[in-house]
Amino acid sequence: MEQWAEKRRTVLWAGAALILLAAILAVSLRITTVTVSGSTRYSPQQMEDYLFQDTWDRNFLVCYLKDHFKPHRQIPFVEDYRLVFHGPFHVEVIVYEKSVVGYVSCMSSYMYFDRDGIIVESSGSRLEGVPEITGLKFGHLILHQPLPVEDRSVFQDIMNLTQQLDLRQLQVDRIAYNSEKEATLYIGEMEVSLGKGENIDSKISVLSDILRDQPQLSQIQGIIELDHYSDDGIGGGITFKKR
Repeated sequence: MEQWAEKRRTVLWAGAALILLAAILAVSLRITTVTVSGSTRYSPQQMEDYLFQDTWDRNFLVCYLKDHFKPHRQIPFVEDYRLVFHGPFHVEVIVYEKSVVGYVSCMSSYMYFDRDGIIVESSGSRLEGVPEITGLKFGHLILHQPLPVEDRSVFQDIMNLTQQLDLRQLQVDRIAYNSEKEATLYIGEMEVSLGKGENIDSKISVLSDILRDQPQLSQIQGIIELDHYSDDGIGGGITFKKR
């Protein structure tokens, strides 16, 4: 009987020692390498700072459990992210960004919207590379709700235009629409009138060629008129007027 009790105590002590060893090992496993993909709005270091804000966030076990059982952190302009664990010391962060095509100013905030006109983010700072859209008439703005404009087809025009600008790697400061849905680009000191949405790919293509050959035009107060431009030359040509 006494021998059995001694054996039982030995097993319990061994079990406790294993549990303690496992706990020490779990606490000591720290993520030291973080790689980030899919992020264009934040640097890898900025994403790392968002996700690992305190000492315990870098603990492998804590990070794994939080990732699987708690909601992800809310990060401006990020729809969601996925953590891929490559062992206990390395985690890969795959970022899925919100689709943003433009913003409108409302009091002291910038309201960013996606290709469908849904307001996806409100921020007090401007996001580099996203143009301001002016000339739209709207009522009360609500986050995650459609931008309340009279004619929602304008968002298709905005999407087509911004896609062409991205394709040609043209940075614009502002896109203004008038009541006829005619667009004007503002690039530095220069204006570019595009007219309606017809032939927008041709218009942006020729604008890209012009600015590649004469980049100084963006620093001249004037307007390039592409309202009626078309590849076949039937609609009209290109004019530049100094102000």
